[in-house]
Amino acid sequence: METLIHDLRNITIRRISVSEMDNNVYLLTAKESGAQLLIDAADDLPAIQGLLQDAAADTAAAPKLELIATTHQHWDHVRALPALVEATGARTAAGTDDATELPVKVDVLLDHGDIGIFDGFDVTAVHLRGHTPGSVAFVYQDPDGPAHIFSGDSLFPGGVGNTQKDPDRFSQLINDVSERLFDVYPDDTVVHPGHGKPTTLGAERPHLEEWRARGW
Repeated sequence: METLIHDLRNITIRRISVSEMDNNVYLLTAKESGAQLLIDAADDLPAIQGLLQDAAADTAAAPKLELIATTHQHWDHVRALPALVEATGARTAAGTDDATELPVKVDVLLDHGDIGIFDGFDVTAVHLRGHTPGSVAFVYQDPDGPAHIFSGDSLFPGGVGNTQKDPDRFSQLINDVSERLFDVYPDDTVVHPGHGKPTTLGAERPHLEEWRARGW
Protein backbone atom coordinates (compact mmCIF):
# COMPACT_ATOMS: atom_id res chain seq x y z
CA MET A 1 0.00 0.00 0.00
CA GLU A 2 1.39 3.40 -0.99
CA THR A 3 2.30 5.65 1.91
CA LEU A 4 2.83 9.38 1.54
CA ILE A 5 5.37 10.67 4.04
CA HIS A 6 6.20 14.23 5.12
CA ASP A 7 9.40 14.23 7.17
CA LEU A 8 9.34 17.45 9.22
CA ARG A 9 11.61 18.69 11.98
CA ASN A 10 9.59 17.48 14.97
CA ILE A 11 7.11 15.02 13.49
CA THR A 12 6.52 12.69 10.60
CA ILE A 13 3.18 12.72 8.77
CA ARG A 14 2.15 9.50 7.05
CA ARG A 15 -0.92 8.99 4.87
CA ILE A 16 -2.56 5.89 3.47
CA SER A 17 -5.72 5.57 1.40
CA VAL A 18 -8.27 2.92 2.34
CA SER A 19 -11.61 1.57 1.08
CA GLU A 20 -13.50 1.96 -2.16
CA MET A 21 -14.09 5.59 -1.13
CA ASP A 22 -10.37 6.48 -1.28
CA ASN A 23 -10.44 7.69 2.33
CA ASN A 24 -7.25 9.16 3.70
CA VAL A 25 -5.95 8.06 7.09
CA TYR A 26 -3.26 10.31 8.56
CA LEU A 27 -0.76 9.54 11.31
CA LEU A 28 1.39 12.15 13.05
CA THR A 29 4.34 10.80 15.05
CA ALA A 30 6.58 12.89 17.31
CA LYS A 31 10.19 12.03 16.54
CA GLU A 32 11.53 12.42 20.07
CA SER A 33 8.70 11.12 22.24
CA GLY A 34 6.89 8.68 19.96
CA ALA A 35 3.51 10.32 20.72
CA GLN A 36 1.05 9.72 17.91
CA LEU A 37 -2.18 11.26 16.63
CA LEU A 38 -4.25 9.37 14.07
CA ILE A 39 -6.81 11.31 12.05
CA ASP A 40 -9.83 9.41 10.65
CA ALA A 41 -9.84 5.66 11.27
CA ALA A 42 -11.83 5.34 8.09
CA ASP A 43 -11.65 1.64 7.21
CA ASP A 44 -9.38 -1.42 6.90
CA LEU A 45 -8.05 -2.07 10.40
CA PRO A 46 -5.16 -4.25 9.13
CA ALA A 47 -3.97 -1.42 6.87
CA ILE A 48 -4.15 1.05 9.76
CA GLN A 49 -2.25 -1.35 11.99
CA GLY A 50 0.36 -1.62 9.24
CA LEU A 51 0.57 2.16 9.17
CA LEU A 52 1.19 2.21 12.92
CA GLN A 53 3.85 -0.47 12.60
CA ASP A 54 5.62 1.38 9.78
CA ALA A 55 5.62 4.60 11.79
CA ALA A 56 7.70 2.95 14.51
CA ALA A 57 10.63 3.78 12.23
CA ASP A 58 9.81 7.50 12.60
CA THR A 59 10.85 7.75 16.25
CA ALA A 60 13.70 6.58 18.43
CA ALA A 61 11.22 6.22 21.30
CA ALA A 62 8.49 3.64 21.76
CA PRO A 63 5.54 4.84 19.63
CA LYS A 64 2.26 5.38 21.47
CA LEU A 65 -1.07 6.15 19.81
CA GLU A 66 -2.44 8.77 22.19
CA LEU A 67 -5.51 9.97 20.31
CA ILE A 68 -7.74 8.98 17.41
CA ALA A 69 -9.35 12.15 16.06
CA THR A 70 -12.32 12.09 13.69
CA THR A 71 -12.94 14.97 11.29
CA HIS A 72 -16.68 14.32 11.03
CA GLN A 73 -19.44 11.82 11.62
CA HIS A 74 -19.95 10.31 8.15
CA TRP A 75 -19.84 6.52 8.03
CA ASP A 76 -16.96 6.26 5.57
CA HIS A 77 -14.64 8.06 8.03
CA VAL A 78 -15.33 5.86 11.07
CA ARG A 79 -15.68 2.26 9.88
CA ALA A 80 -12.47 1.10 11.57
CA LEU A 81 -12.86 3.32 14.61
CA PRO A 82 -14.45 0.85 17.05
CA ALA A 83 -11.97 -1.90 16.19
CA LEU A 84 -8.98 0.45 16.42
CA VAL A 85 -10.11 1.74 19.82
CA GLU A 86 -10.51 -1.83 21.02
CA ALA A 87 -7.11 -2.86 19.66
CA THR A 88 -5.13 0.11 20.98
CA GLY A 89 -7.06 1.56 23.93
CA ALA A 90 -6.45 5.02 22.51
CA ARG A 91 -8.66 7.93 23.47
CA THR A 92 -10.98 9.49 20.89
CA ALA A 93 -11.82 13.04 19.86
CA ALA A 94 -14.41 14.64 17.57
CA GLY A 95 -16.31 17.87 17.11
CA THR A 96 -18.88 18.49 19.83
CA ASP A 97 -21.79 18.69 17.38
CA ASP A 98 -20.92 15.37 15.67
CA ALA A 99 -19.77 13.33 18.66
CA THR A 100 -23.08 11.65 19.49
CA GLU A 101 -23.27 10.20 15.97
CA LEU A 102 -19.94 8.35 16.20
CA PRO A 103 -19.93 4.56 16.80
CA VAL A 104 -17.76 4.91 19.93
CA LYS A 105 -17.75 7.01 23.07
CA VAL A 106 -15.93 10.24 22.36
CA ASP A 107 -13.49 11.13 25.13
CA VAL A 108 -12.55 14.63 23.96
CA LEU A 109 -15.18 17.03 22.60
CA LEU A 110 -13.65 19.61 20.28
CA ASP A 111 -14.78 23.18 19.74
CA HIS A 112 -13.30 25.90 17.55
CA GLY A 113 -9.79 26.84 18.61
CA ASP A 114 -9.20 23.94 20.98
CA ILE A 115 -5.56 22.87 21.10
CA GLY A 116 -4.42 19.29 21.49
CA ILE A 117 -1.06 19.16 23.25
CA PHE A 118 1.08 16.11 22.60
CA ASP A 119 4.64 15.42 23.71
CA GLY A 120 6.49 17.12 20.88
CA PHE A 121 3.74 18.88 18.92
CA ASP A 122 0.42 20.72 19.15
CA VAL A 123 -2.63 20.53 16.88
CA THR A 124 -5.40 23.13 16.70
CA ALA A 125 -9.05 22.26 16.00
CA VAL A 126 -10.88 24.47 13.48
CA HIS A 127 -14.66 24.08 13.43
CA LEU A 128 -15.94 24.20 9.83
CA ARG A 129 -19.73 24.03 9.82
CA GLY A 130 -21.75 22.93 6.82
CA HIS A 131 -20.64 19.52 5.55
CA THR A 132 -21.78 18.25 8.95
CA PRO A 133 -22.65 20.32 12.03
CA GLY A 134 -19.51 19.31 13.90
CA SER A 135 -16.91 18.96 11.15
CA VAL A 136 -13.43 19.80 12.43
CA ALA A 137 -10.15 20.42 10.63
CA PHE A 138 -6.86 19.86 12.43
CA VAL A 139 -3.93 22.22 11.93
CA TYR A 140 -0.28 21.49 12.66
CA GLN A 141 2.11 24.43 12.42
CA ASP A 142 5.57 23.25 11.41
CA PRO A 143 8.15 25.51 13.12
CA ASP A 144 10.38 25.30 10.05
CA GLY A 145 7.82 25.49 7.27
CA PRO A 146 4.19 25.73 6.25
CA ALA A 147 1.20 24.75 8.31
CA HIS A 148 -0.55 21.46 7.53
CA ILE A 149 -4.37 21.40 7.54
CA PHE A 150 -6.19 18.07 7.77
CA SER A 151 -9.48 19.26 6.35
CA GLY A 152 -11.69 16.19 6.36
CA ASP A 153 -14.46 16.67 3.80
CA SER A 154 -14.72 20.44 4.26
CA LEU A 155 -12.07 21.53 1.76
CA PHE A 156 -10.70 19.75 -1.31
CA PRO A 157 -8.74 20.67 -4.41
CA GLY A 158 -11.37 22.47 -6.45
CA GLY A 159 -13.94 23.31 -3.83
CA VAL A 160 -15.55 22.88 -0.44
CA GLY A 161 -17.34 19.75 0.76
CA ASN A 162 -20.77 18.54 -0.25
CA THR A 163 -23.65 20.42 1.35
CA GLN A 164 -26.44 18.56 -0.53
CA LYS A 165 -27.42 21.70 -2.48
CA ASP A 166 -28.61 23.35 0.73
CA PRO A 167 -27.86 27.07 0.27
CA ASP A 168 -27.70 27.77 4.00
CA ARG A 169 -25.25 24.93 4.64
CA PHE A 170 -23.15 25.95 1.64
CA SER A 171 -23.05 29.57 2.80
CA GLN A 172 -21.97 28.47 6.27
CA LEU A 173 -19.23 26.22 4.92
CA ILE A 174 -17.79 28.64 2.38
CA ASN A 175 -17.81 31.40 5.01
CA ASP A 176 -16.10 29.23 7.63
CA VAL A 177 -13.49 27.98 5.17
CA SER A 178 -12.83 31.55 4.01
CA GLU A 179 -12.68 33.13 7.46
CA ARG A 180 -11.10 30.33 9.48
CA LEU A 181 -8.63 28.94 6.94
CA PHE A 182 -7.93 31.26 3.99
CA ASP A 183 -8.01 34.46 6.09
CA VAL A 184 -5.74 32.94 8.77
CA TYR A 185 -3.13 30.83 6.99
CA PRO A 186 -0.74 31.79 4.15
CA ASP A 187 -0.56 30.41 0.63
CA ASP A 188 2.10 27.79 1.33
CA THR A 189 -0.19 26.00 3.82
CA VAL A 190 -0.64 22.37 2.82
CA VAL A 191 -4.19 20.99 2.76
CA HIS A 192 -4.61 17.26 3.41
CA PRO A 193 -8.22 16.36 2.50
CA GLY A 194 -10.32 13.42 3.59
CA HIS A 195 -10.19 11.94 0.09
CA GLY A 196 -7.73 12.32 -2.74
CA LYS A 197 -4.54 14.29 -3.14
CA PRO A 198 -3.24 17.26 -1.17
CA THR A 199 -3.25 20.86 -2.31
CA THR A 200 -2.25 24.26 -0.91
CA LEU A 201 -4.28 27.28 0.11
CA GLY A 202 -2.41 29.26 -2.52
CA ALA A 203 -3.54 26.93 -5.29
CA GLU A 204 -7.18 27.21 -4.21
CA ARG A 205 -7.38 30.85 -3.07
CA PRO A 206 -7.92 32.36 -6.56
CA HIS A 207 -11.07 30.23 -6.97
CA LEU A 208 -12.89 31.13 -3.76
CA GLU A 209 -15.24 33.64 -5.37
CA GLU A 210 -15.86 31.24 -8.26
CA TRP A 211 -16.95 28.58 -5.75
CA ARG A 212 -19.16 31.08 -3.96
CA ALA A 213 -20.80 32.13 -7.23
CA ARG A 214 -21.50 28.59 -8.40
CA GLY A 215 -22.95 27.60 -5.02
CA TRP A 216 -21.01 24.38 -4.44
